[in-house]
Amino acid sequence: MTSDAVPRAAGAARGRPDWGAVHADLADARDGLPTTELGLLAESAWWVGNAPESMEVEEEVYHRLLAEGRTELAADRALRLSLQWFVRGDVPVGTAWLSRARRVITGLPRGVLHGYLLYVDHAVDLDLTGDADAGEAAAREIADLAAELGEPALESFALATRGMAAVRRGATGEGFADLDEAMLPVVAGQVDPLWSGDLYCTVVHLCDELGDLARMRAWTESMARWAAPQGRTFMYAHVTRIHELQLLVAEGSWEVVEEELGARSADLVGAHGWLAGEGYYTLGEVRRLRGDAAGAAQAYATAGGLGHDALPGAALLVRDEGRPADALAALRVGLAGATRLGRARMLLAAIDLALAGGEPDYARTLVDELADTASWFATPGLRARADQGRAALLMAEGRPADAIPLLERAAGVYRDQRHRYAGASVHEALAHAHRAAGETDRADAAAATALAIYRRLGAAPDVARLAEGRSHPCGLTDREVEVLAAVAAGATNREVATRLVISEKTVGRHLSNIFTKVGVRTRTAAAAWAREHDLA
Repeated sequence: MTSDAVPRAAGAARGRPDWGAVHADLADARDGLPTTELGLLAESAWWVGNAPESMEVEEEVYHRLLAEGRTELAADRALRLSLQWFVRGDVPVGTAWLSRARRVITGLPRGVLHGYLLYVDHAVDLDLTGDADAGEAAAREIADLAAELGEPALESFALATRGMAAVRRGATGEGFADLDEAMLPVVAGQVDPLWSGDLYCTVVHLCDELGDLARMRAWTESMARWAAPQGRTFMYAHVTRIHELQLLVAEGSWEVVEEELGARSADLVGAHGWLAGEGYYTLGEVRRLRGDAAGAAQAYATAGGLGHDALPGAALLVRDEGRPADALAALRVGLAGATRLGRARMLLAAIDLALAGGEPDYARTLVDELADTASWFATPGLRARADQGRAALLMAEGRPADAIPLLERAAGVYRDQRHRYAGASVHEALAHAHRAAGETDRADAAAATALAIYRRLGAAPDVARLAEGRSHPCGLTDREVEVLAAVAAGATNREVATRLVISEKTVGRHLSNIFTKVGVRTRTAAAAWAREHDLA
C-alpha cells in the first residue's frame, strides 16, 4: 500500500476521490491491511463497480470490528451488507444480515442506526406485504429519531417510508409529494450514495409498476443528474441507463435498446440482480415484439435465472407458439404469487387469453380487479389498461359502441405518455370496434394508424397480421405523410420543399390533398390530426 492512498481517500469530504487509484493501492495488500484500510478497500471496490468484491471485504470488516469490540461500526457494516444483498436479489441472505444487524443494534444506545434498521425492516416488509399501516408507523418512529438526532438521512428515510406507504394505501399524489421531499437531502449530498441509489431505484421502479411513464421520466432524469458526477463506474450510473432504456422501449427506440440493454443488464448481475432481471425481461419484450422468438426466449430465461417471473411476456411467447391454454395457465400461476401491482402488470394479457379461451366469467373477474386497482392507485397508465380490459370484454359481449369511448380514452393516455406500441395496440382494437359498429371508414383509418406505428417500430408480427398492403390513415401516400409530418413540426412550405427536394407548388398540391383526405381546412388542424394519429 502506498503512503498516499489513505489521504487520497480521505479527500471524500472535499470531493470525490480517485477510487480507482485507491482500489489499486489497497487490493494487492489486502491480507495485511488494518481494519480501517480494509473498510476503505471495500468502499473503493463498490465505487469502481465491483459489488461482489466489496461485499466479500465488507463481511471480513464486519467480523473484525465485532472482534475488536467496535460494535456500532460493526452494526453499520451489517446494515450495509443487508441492503446490498437485498439489492443483489438474494432475499434470504439479506434477511440474515438484517437479523445480525438487529441483534447488534439492540444492545446499543438509541441512535442513528436504530433509524436505519427501521427503514430497511419496513422497506422490505412494505415491498413483500404492502402493509401500509405498518409502514406509516415506522415512518413516524424514524421521523422522531430524525428530529431528536438532527440527522438528514433519517429525515429522508422517514419521508420515503411514509410516501411509499401512502401510495400503497391509494393516496398516490400524497405519497409522491413525500417522496419528492425525501430526495432533498439526497440531492444535497447528505445521504450516503449506497442508500441514495436504493431510494432512487425504488421510486423509479414504483413508477414503472404504476404505469406512470411521466413520473418515471421525471425521476429517471433526476437520478441521472445525481449519478452523472459520480463517474462511469458508479453502479447507479448503470442502473440509471437501464431505466432510460426502459423508457426508450415505450418511445419506440427499439434498435438502441437491442444494441445496449443486454450488456447493461449483464453489468449488473451480481450487483443489482433484480434490476438486471428486469433489464433482460425488457430485452425479451423487444425481441418478442420484433418477431425474434428465439432471442426473446433466451432473454426471458436469463431474467428467470435472476429471479424475475418474466411475465406476462413469457406467457405471450407461448401463446404465439400456438399454445394459448398453456399461456393462460402460466399467467394463473404468476397471478397467484404476485403483489397487487405485480398482478396489474399481468391482468390485461390474462383477460385477452381468457376471452380467447372461452372463459368470459374469469375474464370478467380479472377486468373488475384491474378496474379496482386502477381506481385505487389512480394513475393514467393503470386506468388506460383498465379501459382496454373493459373494452375487450365489451367487444366479446357484442357491445362495440360501448367499447369505443374506452379505447379512445386509452389511446389519448398512451399518446400523452409517448407509449408507441401500446397506442398502436389500442388503435388496432379501435379498428375492430368501429368495424363491428358498422363504421367502415373509421375502422380503416384506425387500422392504418396501427399499421403505420407497427411499421415504424419494427413490430414484424403485428405488421404481418394487419396485412402488408395497407398504408397510412385515410389513404395518405408515403409522400403525403412526409409532408404532413414536416408541417406538424412547424415547417413552412419552402422549408418542406427544401427538405424533400420538391417544388413549393408540389408541396401546396400535397397539402390540398391531405386536407381533403383527413377532413380539415387549416395547417393547424392538419398538424393536430397528425399528432392524434402518431404521424407527427
